[in-house]
Formats: sequence, C-alpha cells, structure tokens
Amino acid sequence: MHIQALTHVPFEDPAGIGEWAAARGHTLALTPLFAGAALPNLNAFDWLVVMGGPMGVNDDAEYAWLTLEKQLIQSAIAANKTVLGVCLGAQLIAAALGAQVTRNAHQEIGWFPLELTAAGQHSPLLADLTPSQRVFHWHGDTFTLPPGAIQLARSAACAQQIFLYGERVLGLQCHIEATATSVAAIVAHCADELVPNAPFIQTPAQLLGVDAAEYRTLQNVLFTLLDQLALVH
Repeated sequence: MHIQALTHVPFEDPAGIGEWAAARGHTLALTPLFAGAALPNLNAFDWLVVMGGPMGVNDDAEYAWLTLEKQLIQSAIAANKTVLGVCLGAQLIAAALGAQVTRNAHQEIGWFPLELTAAGQHSPLLADLTPSQRVFHWHGDTFTLPPGAIQLARSAACAQQIFLYGERVLGLQCHIEATATSVAAIVAHCADELVPNAPFIQTPAQLLGVDAAEYRTLQNVLFTLLDQLALVH
C-alpha cells in the first residue's frame, strides 16, 4: 500500500503514522506544500494523509495551495480512497465534506484525555483507547460535525475530536500520532502560543515531560486505529 502525506510546515510530519507504515511494510511519501510541491495524482496513492499546520482552512489568499488541496481531498473521498486528517488535516476534511470551520472557544494545547461517544466506545478503531489515556492537542480552530459523519470522540475543551465518514474517511483533531520528537518540534516552533494561565494550555515543561511509557501506550492506540482502518476494502 502507498500512503501520500500532505505536509504544511516542515515541523509537522507524519510522526507515528510513518512509524506504523514502516512497521507494516507500506510506502510513505511526503508532499511538502509549504515548499511548493505539486499535489499528487489521484491514482498515485492508496491512502491520503493530511497533516497539521498553524494556518487556517480558509487562508487561501495567503496559501494558494489550500484551494487545490481541498479539491484533491474532495476527489479522493469521491474516489473511495482512505483519507486521514490530523488537526488542520481534519479541519480540511470537515470543510471538504461541508462542515463549518471556526475558532474554538479555547485554544487546546497539551496532554488531555478524550471522551468517547457511544459510537466511539463501540468502534474497533479506538479499541485500545482507555478513558484515562491522555492524547496530545495543539489547535485553536474547530468544526461542526460534517453531514453524514459519525462523532467518535470529544474533549473538555473541544466538542469535535474524532469523526468517521463512511468507512474510509477519518478526522483526528487531536495528535494521536505524537512522538517525543514531534512534540518537541512543535513546542520549539510555536512556543509563542503558550499563553500563561489559559484553561487548556499547558506549560512547556508539561508538554515535554511525558515519559517513554506513555508514548508507547499512545503508539499502541495509533497502531490499532490504523490497522483497523487498513482492514477496510
């Protein structure tokens, strides 16, 4: 299987998704849109992974590639490809499906648990996610649930965290793909967003203080999710 990942900034790559692809023998290639890379042909990939970034879904005037990227996402969904979005990527998928993307009431930056909906509790995608498991978050925008999608998870700060559209289209507002390296990179490049005394923004020490065991647990959650997504034919 070939996975094509669209990246929007040099410091947000597929992280744990890349580790899963390597472990399962899949190929993964990056399309660095921030560097002017051309979007891939629809027939060139089996999975389309859309990563995060600090820009907004509607910032087409500043980032001209956003318009074509949203068209590619729509085309990939129409072609019955597996499409996975993380953070900005989830927002782009939501927008492509007709949802409204807006500012969230709070910025959510840190390690916070998810609350599974009834559908999420019964979804094999999230079989390894326990109620106490923290996942990584870094976002200021949110979206309405796309028409026809199923909400799988929310958090205290954000109503829309994970949704599934059909069997092949999955939006993750949170960063289940997070690794120690990926978290350190975003902290280094976006530290200006770490406003003190905000209700859902942790300190750099809290963001970087997660131990290896918790990352391994999060990796298990991610690998189960991607394994289950890969079973869809």
